[in-house]
Amino acid sequence: MSNAPDVAEDTGATTPSTHRFKGYVVAVGASAGGLDALERFFQSLPPNTGAAYVVIQHLSPDHKSMMANLLARHTAMPVVTVEHDMHIEADRVHLIPPASMMSASGDALRLSPKNPRGLTLPIDLFFTSLAKEFGNRAIGVILSGTGSDGTRGAVAINDAGGLLLSQDPESAKFDGMPRSVIATGLVDAILPPEDLGPRLLEHIHQLPRAKIRVPALATEIDQDGAHEEAMHLLQHSGGINFREYKPATVMRRMERRMQVRQTPDLLNYVRLLGADRAELATLRRELLIPVTSFFRDPEAFEVLAETAVKTIVAERPDNQPIRVWAPGIATGEEAYSLAILFAEAFERARRWPNFKLFATDVEPQNIEVAGAGVFSEAITAEISPERLEQFFLRRGNHFVIKNEIRQSIVFARHNLLEDPPFTRMDLVSCRNLLIYFRPEAQERALRRMQYALAPGGFLFLGPSETLANLQTDFTSVSSKHKIYRILRHVALPLDSATIPLSRNVLAGTSARPGIRTHSVATDAAAIDAAQTTLLRCYAPTSLLLNRRHDLLHVFGDVSHYLRIGEGSVTLDLAKLLPNTLVAIAKALLYKAARDRAPLRSDILGLTLSDQRIERLRLVARPIEPAHGEPHLLLSFETESTGVQESETEPGPGSLRIQPPDSLSPIETISLDRETAQRLETLERELAATRESLQATIEELETANEELQATNEELMASNEELQSSNEELQSVNEELYTVNAENQEKIEILNRLNADLDGMAKAASIATIFVDSQLRLTRFTPEATSLFKIRDADLGRPIDDFTNLLQYPEFIPELRQTIIDGEMLQHEIDAANGRHYLVRVLPYAVRNGEARGAVATFVDITTLRDVERLQAVLDSLPEYVAVLDSNASITMVNRAWRTFALDNAHPSLIRAGLGADYLDVCAKSQLTGQSSIDDAVAGIKQVLAGEIPAFSMEYPCHLPNRSRWYVMHVAPIQHPGRGVIVSHINISKWSVNQHG
Repeated sequence: MSNAPDVAEDTGATTPSTHRFKGYVVAVGASAGGLDALERFFQSLPPNTGAAYVVIQHLSPDHKSMMANLLARHTAMPVVTVEHDMHIEADRVHLIPPASMMSASGDALRLSPKNPRGLTLPIDLFFTSLAKEFGNRAIGVILSGTGSDGTRGAVAINDAGGLLLSQDPESAKFDGMPRSVIATGLVDAILPPEDLGPRLLEHIHQLPRAKIRVPALATEIDQDGAHEEAMHLLQHSGGINFREYKPATVMRRMERRMQVRQTPDLLNYVRLLGADRAELATLRRELLIPVTSFFRDPEAFEVLAETAVKTIVAERPDNQPIRVWAPGIATGEEAYSLAILFAEAFERARRWPNFKLFATDVEPQNIEVAGAGVFSEAITAEISPERLEQFFLRRGNHFVIKNEIRQSIVFARHNLLEDPPFTRMDLVSCRNLLIYFRPEAQERALRRMQYALAPGGFLFLGPSETLANLQTDFTSVSSKHKIYRILRHVALPLDSATIPLSRNVLAGTSARPGIRTHSVATDAAAIDAAQTTLLRCYAPTSLLLNRRHDLLHVFGDVSHYLRIGEGSVTLDLAKLLPNTLVAIAKALLYKAARDRAPLRSDILGLTLSDQRIERLRLVARPIEPAHGEPHLLLSFETESTGVQESETEPGPGSLRIQPPDSLSPIETISLDRETAQRLETLERELAATRESLQATIEELETANEELQATNEELMASNEELQSSNEELQSVNEELYTVNAENQEKIEILNRLNADLDGMAKAASIATIFVDSQLRLTRFTPEATSLFKIRDADLGRPIDDFTNLLQYPEFIPELRQTIIDGEMLQHEIDAANGRHYLVRVLPYAVRNGEARGAVATFVDITTLRDVERLQAVLDSLPEYVAVLDSNASITMVNRAWRTFALDNAHPSLIRAGLGADYLDVCAKSQLTGQSSIDDAVAGIKQVLAGEIPAFSMEYPCHLPNRSRWYVMHVAPIQHPGRGVIVSHINISKWSVNQHG
C-alpha cells in the first residue's frame, strides 16, 4: 500500500534481474474480440522496432490455438508459441499457449498450469511480473475484452515507470477491459489499435532525455528555479508538500511524465504544468499512485491477526469500542483487510463486533474510491473464496463490500505530515508509506503515530520500514513482520514542522557556539502538563457540540449546568440543559453557526441545586477545523471567568453587564420572558413531533427489516446466479476467442472449397467422395450422369443409388481402398455407351489415416474412338496421313511410319504428328519439282473446298531403283474440316508403262 512514487532503488524493493535482453518488452492483453484488434495493431508495426512483443489472451484449454498462423499473416515478425523458459527476443511475437499462466523471470518466460476452476487473470499476472523485472522498459497494451483483467497489472507497470496504452473503447468489440484500465486514470494514450503502433514507436525511438538534477539539500534550488516551481505548483493544487518526499523518486516520476508529454527539459515541463491543470493533476496522482492490494504480504497479516488483533479483542470489554487508524490507505484495500481481520476475530470470540476504523489518505479521489467499496474481479486472486462469500457481494464484473464492514470504517482526508493525529488508537497500521519520505519526515510521521496510540497500542509497519529513533519506546511483537507494541505514551512534540514558518519563534535564528540548545521533544511532557493546567485554571466551562447539537466533549465541571434524567441516555444538548437555558442556548448556537461568528447572551440567573442563584453568560463560538465538518463550542462564563457588572445595577429581567474587552467584538443576544416562554412551547411541540416521527421511523424500520430479510434471500439466489454467470462468462470469452479463430479457418476453407469447385467445373470429371462408412459426402455435377443422386442425398450410403456402370467390383473396391489405402484404376464401360477410366483413391488426413475414398470417372470414349480409327488406318497398306485445316499432320498409320523410317530421308523423318505437310512436300528431294508443285496445289484446293478431291501420279526413285506412286487427297466431312492424304506404290503396275 502506498500513496507515493515507486522507489525501488531507494527502498530496498526488488530490482530487475540482470537481463541479456536490454530492449523494451511490449505486453499486449486481449480477450473477447481481441483477434481483430491484434491484427490491426501488428499491421501498424514495422518488423524492426527492436522491442519484444508478448501476447496474453484468454484461451480455451481444450482448443488448439491457431493464433500463431493467424497473426503471421499480419506481421513480418516471426510469431511463436511460448515454451517453458523460452528467452525473450527482439522483433519477435511471443504467444501464451492454451491452459497456461505465464510470467516474466529475468529475460525468460515461465509457464505454469492454469487453474481449471475459478477465475484466472493471466494478463494481470504477466503485467505485474513484467513491471517487476523490466521496470520502465515495460510497456502494457490493453485491447478488446470483457471484465477487468489487466487493470491491476497496468497499475504495476505505471508504478514501475512503464508506458500504458489502451484501445479506444469505441473501437473495441468488447469494451470492458479498456474501460476498466482507463478508469484508473493512468493510461498514457487511448487510441484505435492501428494508431497504437505509431504511438508505441514514438516512445521507443525518442531520444534519451537529460536527467533532472535533484537538489542535494532541501534548500537547494536549481539555476532556473524549475524544480522549486514544480513543487510550488503541486503544493498549491493539492496541499501536499512533495519537498518532504525523497527527491530522486519524485524526479523519476516527473521524468516519466516528461517522456509521455514529449517535453525536452524540466523548464518546459514546468511551463506545461502551469498552463495545463489536467497534467498537474495527473502528475500529482502519479506521485501518489495507489499501489495496494488486499492482504498485501498475507503472512504478515496472518501474524497480525494472531497477535495484535487477537490481543486487542480479548482485552477490550464489550462496552468499549476498539479504535484503529490506517493512514495512507490509497483506494482502501488495506483498510478493508484490517476490518475483515477484526470482524473475524470478534466472530471467533462469539462477540458482537464493536470497532471503528479510521481510514485516511491525502488524496480526495482515493478517499472517494475507497469509500465506494467497489472492486474489480481481480481481487479474487487476493482474497480467499470463503472471505469473498462472507464479506462481499457480487455485482456483475465487480465485488462490493458488505454493509456491516463498510459501516465500521470512517474514510477521511488527512495529511499525516501536516494534520493533527488521531488519539487513543489501539492499532495504527501504516505500511509502505514511510519509505517514500525523507528521514526527517519519517521521524515526524512516526512520532505522530506514537502520539496517536493508546497505552498498550500496536503499530504495524511495512517490511522495509523501521522505528528509527523510537526503538526504546516500543517492544517488538514480530520483528520480521514489523509489528510493535508501545511501551510508553508521549505527548506530541511541538516541533518546527507543526508550526507555520511565519509563526516559528526560532525562524531566522541559529545556535551560537557555547550556547546549549534543548530539543523541544525533551520538554514535551512539561508542555503538555502546562497546557492542561492553563485550561483548568483559566478557561470557562465549555461543551463541544456537533452541528446537530450533540455533546462530543466536556471541558471543566458541568455538574451545575447539565441534568441527566431517567430513561435512555442521550447526548442531545436540549435534553441535558436546564429548561431555563435551552431556548437561549439553541438560539445562540443556531445564529453562531449561521453567521460563522461568536455570539453571547445577556447575563442570566440560574438556580442551582442548593437554591443559590448563579449569574452567568452563555457564549457560542463556531469551530472550523482545517479538515472535517464544523463544530460548535458553548461556554458558561460566570463572574469568576469574565462576567463583570456594570456600575449601575439593572432591574430584574433586564440585567446587562459589560463583557471584558476581549469579548467586546462579540454580538450580544437577549430574550424577553414572553419570547422565552414561546420558545419553550415550540420546543415541547417539536419534541412531540419528533417522538411521533420516531414512532413512524420505527414502524418503517420494522417493515424495512422484513424487506431486508426478503432481499437477503433474493441476494443469496442472485449470488448463486452470479457465480454461474461468472463461469459462463469465462467460458464465453474462451469460446469467443475460439470462434474468432474458427471464423478465420472457415474463411480459408471457403476459399479452398471455391478453388476446388472451380477446378472440378473446369475439369468436367465425374467425382464422388465417400466417408469410411461409404456415405456420400460430396460429388461433382458430372457424377449425376452416372449415379442417380442429388444434393439432398448427401449422407446416404453410396450403394443405395443405381448407376450406369458395368462395374460390379466398384463397392468392394471402395471398401478395400479405405482399408489398405492403395489406389485402384480400371477402364470400364457404361450402359450409356460411354467408356470411362475409373480411379479409386483413399481420402486421408494429416496423420495419414484414411477417412474415406474418392472415385473419379474420366470419360475416355473419344480416346477409344481414336484408338479404333488408328487400328483401322494401321490395317491399310497405303501410306495414310490425316491433315487438319492448316495442313498439319494429326494422324498417320503404321505404313506411313514404316515408309518414313525405311527411306530415312530428312523430309520424311520430320513428317511426324504436328508437322506442316505442305512444307514437307516442298522440301522433298525424292521427286521432281513439278510434281511437288502439283501436289501442294492440289492439297490446297481440296482444303479450300475448290475441288472435291485430287489425285496425281508422281515418281519417287531411289538411286538403284525406280518407283511410282499415286497420291490421293480427299476432304474430311467434319466441322473441323481437313483432308486425308494417301500414297499407293504402283511401281509394279506401271513398270511396263514407264519402262
